[in-house]
Amino acid sequence: MSFECGVFHTRYESDMGLRPRPAQRIRLGAFAVFVLAFPFFASTYWLDLANQVAIATVGAIGLNILVGYTGQISLGQGAFMAVGAYAAGLFTLNLGLPWGASIALACVLTAAAGTFFGLPSLRLKGLYLAIATLAAQEIAEWAMTHWTAVTGGTEAIVLPSPALFGIRLNTAFNFYWLAVLAAAGTALFAANLFRTRAGRAFVAVRDQDIAASVIGVNVFRTKLLAFATSSFFAGLAGALIAYYRTIITWERFTLETSIVYLAMIIVGGLGSIRGSFFGAALITLLPAMIANLGRAVQETAPAVAGLLPHAQQAVFGIVIILFLVFEPKGLSKLWGNVKDYFHVWPFAYRRE
Repeated sequence: MSFECGVFHTRYESDMGLRPRPAQRIRLGAFAVFVLAFPFFASTYWLDLANQVAIATVGAIGLNILVGYTGQISLGQGAFMAVGAYAAGLFTLNLGLPWGASIALACVLTAAAGTFFGLPSLRLKGLYLAIATLAAQEIAEWAMTHWTAVTGGTEAIVLPSPALFGIRLNTAFNFYWLAVLAAAGTALFAANLFRTRAGRAFVAVRDQDIAASVIGVNVFRTKLLAFATSSFFAGLAGALIAYYRTIITWERFTLETSIVYLAMIIVGGLGSIRGSFFGAALITLLPAMIANLGRAVQETAPAVAGLLPHAQQAVFGIVIILFLVFEPKGLSKLWGNVKDYFHVWPFAYRRE
């Protein structure tokens, strides 16, 4: 008598399914129910945080496509988000386009910008490529603050409130549905992307670009496609921020923004879609948790409460260091460990 241990597929449809196991579908269904019910019992404060997490998830998935799945280091996420935000706003203000068309065109323009700044990837790798994308970030910051004829310089650009069928969308409750739809669509696209020839080429270039070239992958074209795809979603995140806040200002798209998004995918897990969500949620909610903790101990420990706002950056750095040291694969790996444990419980062995 023999016992099978693990997950075995007998049909191609099951093997290629996004959620082939019943437990996966149950978890996804439970999460979907929570997401749909959340805005009806959450306060405006938590809805605003949820919107920020959803927008950050879009940007984090985009960056993970480039860094985690293709192995191209980028420090220019803030720059590409700025292109999307300013382009969407200027298309509406100067050309009179509706907000939906402005966002779509802004994403395409950002993808073109990402392709242009991805050209050095043919010759550059690793730290050198990171410096090249850092140059893109610096160029974008200079343009935002000095190209007054287009960006208004240091002055903020005010957008009209987006509306759909006469309903204003830039309230916390109404925008929640747009942000969640964008995050879900981005996650679904990315999940299917890496089941295609192009997505597998991304992974091949990440693992060993010379070997990928030997087996017929056009490495340069694949890298440019990764930059374009990543920048498209960065532009989408920037445009969503612009229409949610209805104010575009250069302070939202500095080098710090690029570092924050890089931290999201490191903490969440490189090369993982769910890791992008986990990282976006943790890094976005961390300042709010520190602020809430400060208010909670305001009366009992006022000295500690006064120090917490100043310790926010330190906590941010400590979290990154702890993950790099103890779990380099991020929250996604921790979640996988939990699932593996319950998958074989109460037995001691692990499935391969």
